[in-house]
Amino acid sequence: HCPPPQGVLADFAPTTPPLVPALVVQCVTEVERRGLTETGLYRVPGTEQLVREWKRRLLRAGGTLPALGTVADIHVVCGVLKDFLRGLKEPLVTFSLHPAFLQAADIPDDAACGTALRHVVSKLPPANRDTLAFLMLHLLRVSCSPDCKMDVFNLSRVFGPTLVGHGSANPTPLAIMEDTPRQCKVVARLLSLPPDFWRGFVETEQENLVP
Repeated sequence: HCPPPQGVLADFAPTTPPLVPALVVQCVTEVERRGLTETGLYRVPGTEQLVREWKRRLLRAGGTLPALGTVADIHVVCGVLKDFLRGLKEPLVTFSLHPAFLQAADIPDDAACGTALRHVVSKLPPANRDTLAFLMLHLLRVSCSPDCKMDVFNLSRVFGPTLVGHGSANPTPLAIMEDTPRQCKVVARLLSLPPDFWRGFVETEQENLVP
């Protein structure tokens, strides 16, 4: 039978800031603990069956999540994170703000583009904004790891469809084709914003993030 639809991001977020779902925090923490020496982080797929199994366990856990330290293959942990983000009813970049993100990323002037993107990010629902910030800081750390060989361009290709998605739940084949390069551009542009911008959303309450 089909897994139940996952709901929107806010359904999984804690009640105190930063509003980042425990599953996201735990996956990112585990990846940073032992994945930053792995080539192709987030690009190499994990075993699908294990990804599904662990995602189900984490979503079912409620309070304390089962430890991911027992997952031998770090690519499975990456897969759980991507699968969770992809399974949301609405991507992290919400349907209503989707056009604004695409437009902002298209601005040729870097400074103007950065200003526009910051403005659109600030309009996201708080849980989406905090989670996006948390993920951007994580992906910047991945991009800085020489062993991963995952620069901003590679990461934006992997995370464009996952984070930006489409402007509706049922995009046409044409929209899918047109959106794909633009999704990557949005993520690449977001990753070029200064880390301090992202830290502003998640570091105020950093101690709450420790799982």
